[in-house]
Amino acid sequence: MFKALLLDKDDAGFRAELKSLDDAALQAATPDADVLVAIEASTLNYKDGLAITNRGPVVRRWPMVPGIDGAGTVLESRHARWKAGDKVVLNGFGVGETHWGCLAGRAHLKGDWLVALPARFTPFDAMAIGTAGYTAMLCVMALQRHGVRPGSGDVLVTGATGGVGSVAVSLLARAGFRVVASTGKAGEEAYLRELGASEVIDRATLAAPGKPFQKERWAAAVDTLGSHTLANVCAQMRYGGAVASCGLAQGSDLALTVMPFILRGVALLGVDSVMAPLALREEAWSRLADELAPEALASIPHQIALDDAIVKAGELIDGKVRGRIVVRIG
Repeated sequence: MFKALLLDKDDAGFRAELKSLDDAALQAATPDADVLVAIEASTLNYKDGLAITNRGPVVRRWPMVPGIDGAGTVLESRHARWKAGDKVVLNGFGVGETHWGCLAGRAHLKGDWLVALPARFTPFDAMAIGTAGYTAMLCVMALQRHGVRPGSGDVLVTGATGGVGSVAVSLLARAGFRVVASTGKAGEEAYLRELGASEVIDRATLAAPGKPFQKERWAAAVDTLGSHTLANVCAQMRYGGAVASCGLAQGSDLALTVMPFILRGVALLGVDSVMAPLALREEAWSRLADELAPEALASIPHQIALDDAIVKAGELIDGKVRGRIVVRIG
């Protein structure tokens, strides 16, 4: 038996409860999986928060174990790449949405979804990074492929105290960029400067509808918010600049014109972490192991027990959480 957070929805309504499950129930719910993993740590991402609070249409089948991230040890494998004892990390692939996820003592997963846990990281470290940090690395990689370099100018990070934003600030600063962090949490300026931000601005300066073409300011940006914020960021890009877009915390709408793209050559780079191919995932995790500052791993996360995940999910969606939440399981 193992403990799991189980979500269900039927004529009686929605329920999020801690349950004791067995391997038979897990196997029955995930018959197409081929690797059984003892989950040692998971996380609470924004998508997990939406699922657990039922505030967004994340879950596509019921019942569901949430948890889009997980790290632990392989117990059994029918996949050629993995054997018992291997340390692995999982991000995305619809886990926690259409396939039972990792907020549980065990997860039955497809071997093609797994990445070897870098030797530098413990499972706790990997979940302190999680999908958020892995997405931040994908954003940095996208900007660098576009040709953005430390001498190009200021790089903006929106939603900077969130999971993606915190890791993006740290990675960019350590790579030599001058990072400007945008946040609505004035009391977190010291935290952002510790991560490497050179300047902190109020998110309100970007959050309202603005002119379609504005004064040039940013050489590049990592945007986690979408909506008016992303539109203003694009309107403020310098000639040839690039924006890595990876989130919609403010909204999925985007009201802008083509002017930044055809008059300044701005590039809007979409970054997907859920279905990214294995080679890209392995590169991202390898670079995280090489480039993420040890002090960032220490300052970004805080940990909770699985028993506390339901309450903490509500706080996450209400914007009361800084950095990353690591859920200790095994």
